[in-house]
Amino acid sequence: MVYLYYKYKDRTGGPKAETEPAEWPTVTIQLPVFNEQFVVERLIDTICVIDYPPSKLEIQVLDDSTDETTGIARACVDKHQARGVEIQYLHRPDRSGFKAGALEEGLKQSHGEFVAIFDADFIPPPDILKRTIPGFADAGISMVQTRWDHLNRDYSLLTQVQAMMLDGHFVMEHGARHRSGRCYNFNGTAGIWRRSSIAEAGGWQHDTLTEDLDLSYRAQLAGQRFLFVDDVVSPAELPVDINAFKSQQHRWAKGSIQTARKLLPDVLRSDMPWRVKLEAVFHLTNNLAYLLMLMLSVLMFPSIVIRVREGWISSFWIDLPFLLAATVSISIFYLCAQREISMRHWKKRIIYLPFLMSIGIGICINNSKAVLEALTGYWTDFQRTPKFGFAPDQERLKSTKYRGSRNWLPALELLFAGHFALLIYYTAVNKIYSSIPFLLLFFVGFLYVGVMSLWPSGSQRIHG
Repeated sequence: MVYLYYKYKDRTGGPKAETEPAEWPTVTIQLPVFNEQFVVERLIDTICVIDYPPSKLEIQVLDDSTDETTGIARACVDKHQARGVEIQYLHRPDRSGFKAGALEEGLKQSHGEFVAIFDADFIPPPDILKRTIPGFADAGISMVQTRWDHLNRDYSLLTQVQAMMLDGHFVMEHGARHRSGRCYNFNGTAGIWRRSSIAEAGGWQHDTLTEDLDLSYRAQLAGQRFLFVDDVVSPAELPVDINAFKSQQHRWAKGSIQTARKLLPDVLRSDMPWRVKLEAVFHLTNNLAYLLMLMLSVLMFPSIVIRVREGWISSFWIDLPFLLAATVSISIFYLCAQREISMRHWKKRIIYLPFLMSIGIGICINNSKAVLEALTGYWTDFQRTPKFGFAPDQERLKSTKYRGSRNWLPALELLFAGHFALLIYYTAVNKIYSSIPFLLLFFVGFLYVGVMSLWPSGSQRIHG
């Protein structure tokens, strides 16, 4: 990814119109919402002041909520309707199809030539449509994706790590795939679709948990092209609760493997260049790596025993290639992303790299469960990611409906943490010091994720 990014850095990958169109097209903005009482009013207020010709703008609040969100959203919509804003409130009595079902239902009652989608926790800039719609000057462009930014990056260690993870995805992965002509995906929000392209790709489907990834690949298999505009930024809120983060990661990991099972055969049979197919295989199946990481965690004990028998010199030459191939390469990937985003702050974020790798290891049990469920065809409902409105208070964090689901996984995560604590002790006693940094990454990751899953209040604000 790093190689492709810098090789094609000067290539735009698509049109960026410098002048406004002679006539702005009609745009429908869809706001899918489910139980988002803490952020829904902020979302609607933000969208209703977007700078775009009012006669060409239609707003839909697609609310599947079953709690106080319905009353808050209705009142907010009524307020803006009284001001003359063309905004609709659409409430479904059931969640059939989940988010994909809500978006599909909204399309039936809309008339926009283009469709912009924003999740409940986003605060897009007022000029977002005027900076993205010109990208559709090329009739072959079907979707324009903007880059996510993070409202609460500095809230806690967890949000710092999430921000770096997402920066790597948007800057390095999207940038490399887009500019080099590989397949990449709409991220479910902060993007604009040509309405006709959605229909041509088969419409929104809900047989996977990642309807955005699914539609993206179906569209590209149909010959459609996307545009990624990394200079247009859409800020959003990161989960502050570790269980919410794990629920989100579970959904993304499971949905990607579901999409791979569904579409990878079509990708391999397509007439795409082999380089594009190869990258698509890695893209759609990358979450299988969590199973390998879990296997590595289990096999670490016999590995350490062998190293003790072979001695520290032999162990060093075993560990060095792993250091270069894994730890260093991952560090370069994320540091390059930070450098591209901020020349001013990227060096200050180096301190979070070990925690990024540790937490990535710590969630491998959670994500391995998701991958196994996808591989075996075990279906689970779409689990929302709770959001609290940037600065949650204690009452919001204690709300059962607004916390990520708990399960038996923390006990297993803490068991793995204890396993690695014993391995560190055993390694230190036998003076195999070169293995200790690797073991510490695993120990800290499993310990942090396990403890924070049981006591999520501990992951709250660490910065002043």
